[in-house]
Amino acid sequence: MTDIKSPLLGKTLSELQSIVRDLGMPAFTAKQIAGWLYDKKVFSIDEMTNLSLKNRERLKGNYEVGATLPVHEMRSVDGTVKYLFRTPEGDYIESVYIPDDDRATLCVSSQVGCKMNCKFCMTGKQGYTNSLTPTQILNQVYSIPERDTLTNIVFMGMGEPFDNLDAVLRALEILTSDYGYAWSPKRITVSTVGLRKGLERFLQESDCHLAVSLHSPFPSQRGELMPAEKAFSITEIVDILKRYDFSKQRRLSFEYIVFKEVNDSMIYAKELIKLLRGLDCRINLIRFHAIPNVDLEGTDMDSMIAFRDYLTQHGVFATIRASRGEDIFAACGMLSTAKQQAEKKEKESI
Repeated sequence: MTDIKSPLLGKTLSELQSIVRDLGMPAFTAKQIAGWLYDKKVFSIDEMTNLSLKNRERLKGNYEVGATLPVHEMRSVDGTVKYLFRTPEGDYIESVYIPDDDRATLCVSSQVGCKMNCKFCMTGKQGYTNSLTPTQILNQVYSIPERDTLTNIVFMGMGEPFDNLDAVLRALEILTSDYGYAWSPKRITVSTVGLRKGLERFLQESDCHLAVSLHSPFPSQRGELMPAEKAFSITEIVDILKRYDFSKQRRLSFEYIVFKEVNDSMIYAKELIKLLRGLDCRINLIRFHAIPNVDLEGTDMDSMIAFRDYLTQHGVFATIRASRGEDIFAACGMLSTAKQQAEKKEKESI
């Protein structure tokens, strides 16, 4: 039986400094290790050639890089790639690579499953299994073939980022710090249903963009679509957001899936304008990707255009997000659910 080694991937500079100090290695080695991880992106300690052989052996005694490649991928005709990663516990998470002209965005997961149970979301149907570690979050960025061409990262995959905020903030620190990926926070967006403690802490501790899942301006209807509304209402979320300045670098957006005959009439557009008045923000209108056993369907493009135009004409900038990867289990959580079900069926047939 092999000893379980701790991963170096996902460690902040201060954590690496503690590791090298405990191993009796020179203090400057921590920055060298950070460079091998986050700049050169190596897969083994042996590749860290400016560390002495003796120090590499010391490090290998208890540690490994900890990066793991995807176990499965699905490629769309439009260039979108959905990657499936397996966690050490045997669960599955998804990441989606979305190329678009001069942009290349990676959508990453923060949890296995999700507690929020939004009606329209496949991940919520899985229930909650586990929160990802900083290693598992960063591994999604680290281990895909397109890693060096990425321009943007969005935390819009499986899970609620603010329900795993310690790990998400650690990953964001590494992505935006000089010792790490040295990305501008403007290249990263974190999405949330709006958990009060997480929201306030994120706004204080991170400069990354924020996206709030809205989907209805009416609290009672939003509660039917998103049970989290009952704990923390959209009106409270908006009140908190009004205390912050979004006119500078950080961008605030609201995600709004447009459902046919549910939230696509002008009554909703008018109420959105009223709700968001005074906030420097934009609304992303999103087409609904159908999921099994859910009685919701997406509205038609003409209705979406009319909805967008009404909002924009009344001072709320709105865009229609292009639909991608429709031929490869487009909805978040569908690929991992399919994989889990296939494995379950396989076990039952043995």
